[in-house]
Amino acid sequence: MINSKIKKNKKTGARIIYISGILFCCSLLIISCHNTTKEIDDLTGKGMSMQEDKATDVTFYYSEKGRVYAILHAKEFIRNETANPPYTDIKKGMKVEFLNDSLEITSTLTAKSARYYENDGNVIVRDSVCVVNKKGEKLNTEELVWNKKLEKFYTEKKVKITTPTNVLYGDGLEANSSFSWYKITNIRGTVSVDKSGVPK
Repeated sequence: MINSKIKKNKKTGARIIYISGILFCCSLLIISCHNTTKEIDDLTGKGMSMQEDKATDVTFYYSEKGRVYAILHAKEFIRNETANPPYTDIKKGMKVEFLNDSLEITSTLTAKSARYYENDGNVIVRDSVCVVNKKGEKLNTEELVWNKKLEKFYTEKKVKITTPTNVLYGDGLEANSSFSWYKITNIRGTVSVDKSGVPK
């Protein structure tokens, strides 16, 4: 009886040593696998840019039902499909030429940057926005929004419009796609100018 008890105790001791060894190894692994938040973000991609597709010197033809409505020239084109909603950023300068049914340019838009939302077709144009229409009228503002559903441009930023005879100022604007029609919000006054003073 004594011998059997001793054997059992030896087995129990061996088990305790074995389990202790496993716990010790696990604790070493936990200590050795410690990472900083930055390292984890880098591994999981959280610290990386969400932007996926990038192109430079892009020319994009916007068309519907076989008709070309506009031609976009962009220096840098970055598409982000993982954002919600997905969007495309246009950076380092852009130029858009709007066309009529005869493919004649009706107006030209230039700016330093823009963001295009693919799902609804809306566009936000920012920074040194300039639009010149077929009549030679020129719009200057810092932000312009294109609403595809309404097929209109609008802004709540300050605007300046130079026509062949006047300079118009306002606190906002609404216009059609060709800028042949526009409505200025809160016109503060007009200044007569010489035709020679109209920007080219």
